[in-house]
Amino acid sequence: MICISVTPESRSFAKVDILNAAAQSDLVELCLDRLIKTPDIGDLISGFDTPILVSCRRPEDGGQFKGTEAERIQLLKQAIIAEPAYIELDLETATQIPRFGKTKRVISYTSLKKPLSQVDDIFDEMTEARADVIKFTWPTPTLQTAWPLLATISQKRDIPVVGLGLGAAGITFSLLGVKYGSPWIYAALEKGMEAFEGQPTVAELNEVFHYPKISAKTRFIGVAGLGVAERRTIEVFNKASEQLGLDYVCLPLVINDFKQVHKMLGILKIRSLVVSPRMGEFILPLAEHLEESSEKTGYGDLQLNQPDGWHAYDTVRRSAIKSLEATLEKKSPGSNSAFQRKNILVLGQSGLTKAVVHSLTQQGAVVSVTSQNDKAAQGIARTFDVRYVPFANLYDTLADVVVQTDPELKLGHSKEQLNPSYLRESMTVMDISQLPESTELMKEAENRGCEIVCVDDVYRRQLSQIFKAITAAEIPDEVFETRSEYTR
Repeated sequence: MICISVTPESRSFAKVDILNAAAQSDLVELCLDRLIKTPDIGDLISGFDTPILVSCRRPEDGGQFKGTEAERIQLLKQAIIAEPAYIELDLETATQIPRFGKTKRVISYTSLKKPLSQVDDIFDEMTEARADVIKFTWPTPTLQTAWPLLATISQKRDIPVVGLGLGAAGITFSLLGVKYGSPWIYAALEKGMEAFEGQPTVAELNEVFHYPKISAKTRFIGVAGLGVAERRTIEVFNKASEQLGLDYVCLPLVINDFKQVHKMLGILKIRSLVVSPRMGEFILPLAEHLEESSEKTGYGDLQLNQPDGWHAYDTVRRSAIKSLEATLEKKSPGSNSAFQRKNILVLGQSGLTKAVVHSLTQQGAVVSVTSQNDKAAQGIARTFDVRYVPFANLYDTLADVVVQTDPELKLGHSKEQLNPSYLRESMTVMDISQLPESTELMKEAENRGCEIVCVDDVYRRQLSQIFKAITAAEIPDEVFETRSEYTR
């Protein structure tokens, strides 16, 4: 089930919010925290077929009630007399409000400052407070901090447990909660109406994360990160899986410590991990087996769990080189090798830079590398036996092709920026530093008449390659054509 939280400030709009939420959810939470005037709760919740949960949280529990504690308790007593389906009570308040009628009691425990590690004693206290449902809320900025909360809801207990994760990994927890039997998960009605910062909207849960498709049998595809690029990957994979009738759903994973990730992925039965180009070198230590290019470059953006352990692969490199090759062949048809004797300048210092440099040298290109960090660029040049260009000497260097791999490099006229006057009409330019987004460099190159390698083409090739490696199926072309507001 999905529970949409509404937090109205005006009684006149409260009923409208409930009506809109009821049409899109299985349960509506009416938060009384922000109401300026004391409401007629019975009137507010009457006339709806969708069950209503009433809450009024203290500031220390993440609420915004500005009255006294006595006033808050009195408001909750009035609410329970109106007989909503559920009423949420913190552990301290639960002892002061007796059970009434058919209303079920959601006894909650909130820790806003830090995640909990042990909840058994608290669970026993909540049981004694005559809970019908138990709710835990705490910060979940990463997968690691969400883990105890997940363990809490996934255990078989006599009383069902709801969890609410605050922060980046809150969505991770919610999606796992659906798979592992949480009675409901929380969502906002729309942007600007979140009960807490970062809460997903019901449309986002539907359109991007496909939560209704998740069941106990669902196979998760792990996607490291939760930026726009990762959300776009999740959206494409989920749409493709749904269209093809496959039981795969993407799970965003915010990881800051790799020590326990292998163990966690194993427990969650996640056998694939997709990584953004920015994280390709940092997450590589997770893998026990590296393909040749990853071993030489220290970069890999796809990991698959095989019978003998986790294997790392480099998909961006393959996709970028194929797209660049296709563009060069179109520019000079009939040549034996699109890369032969081409002077290619690679900008960057990351693992992705190394992967591209390594691949281009294998194709027979004449490769140079430069970066604002001269020492890093010099190290890459030495490792792959290519030409090193000090960044200050960049503008004296001729190139047929410019490949940008550094997301930190900006256009401009300072000594640490790339002056757009370097670009010439005769050049071919490819920027894969911010996949799947186009960049200022690409726009500038296009305006100056350069041949452009379409970043969307690189991205489509990469996602198709990854999806096939995981599912053995091809992404339908039409899946790429639509994009929700949450991935723009």
